[in-house]
Amino acid sequence: MYEKAVSEGGLAVVTGAASGVGLVAATRFAEAGLGVVLADLPGEKLAAATQAVRQAAKSGAPVIAIPTDVTDMAQVEALSDKVFETGSVAVLMNNAGIGVPSSCWDNFNSWTRLMDVNFFGVLRGVQAFTQRMIDAGRPAVIVNTGSKQGITTPPGNPAYNTSKAAVKVLSEQLAHELRQAGARISVHLFVPGFTYTGMIAKHIPEKPAAAWTSEQTVDYFIERMTAGDFYILCPDNDVDNTRDKRRAEWAIGDIIENRPALSRWHADYAQAFADFEKSGIV
Repeated sequence: MYEKAVSEGGLAVVTGAASGVGLVAATRFAEAGLGVVLADLPGEKLAAATQAVRQAAKSGAPVIAIPTDVTDMAQVEALSDKVFETGSVAVLMNNAGIGVPSSCWDNFNSWTRLMDVNFFGVLRGVQAFTQRMIDAGRPAVIVNTGSKQGITTPPGNPAYNTSKAAVKVLSEQLAHELRQAGARISVHLFVPGFTYTGMIAKHIPEKPAAAWTSEQTVDYFIERMTAGDFYILCPDNDVDNTRDKRRAEWAIGDIIENRPALSRWHADYAQAFADFEKSGIV
């Protein structure tokens, strides 16, 4: 559906577009000939990102910034109004996200903040744009940015994991409902691997060898979206597709075999997991 959406032209709307994979995705959409709407918090980063995307845009394709806080439904609805006044939507990429520490019985404010941006920010985008995209009757794609932490849910940041697990479920349900409605809209769950973004750079000044760049991650994502994949789990320099699949298989195995929760990190299952993961890697 992505190729058809691009062939008809229109706009790509990207939230969280001022940096990282959002900025690279906005640039790639501009290079493909789409107009681009960059949505992010107001400020110098958004202005600089917009100028950078304009340099990549094809002649005549609009590139505009619309400052938007995805935690405010009125602002997301205003974004939708301004976008549809400008043109039709070929791509909606709900990408805005944050990462802050959390624990299960502490940091309640971190939970509400993470859910408000990472999950409800995506849901607000879906609610504000989808019906209008259906009514347009044209081919289009909706991309929601998830995380491997929403699939294998490793210990360490339960609120972040929960927010991204919720994005996964929402995306699955949205894909089903649009398919049942006969809409010409495909949905894609974009799951970056270890990607060196500004969020990571705050803690690690230099790019680790294991990490991919945002460019590598977005190029892989667009390749797999073009191929029609719904689940797009991006590899990196340490974890390839086979290892991702084995880890996801082990995670669902906790339910099937009724192992302890998060048995991959349970001392009694450490060797069993290591053997399982190794057995699938050639």
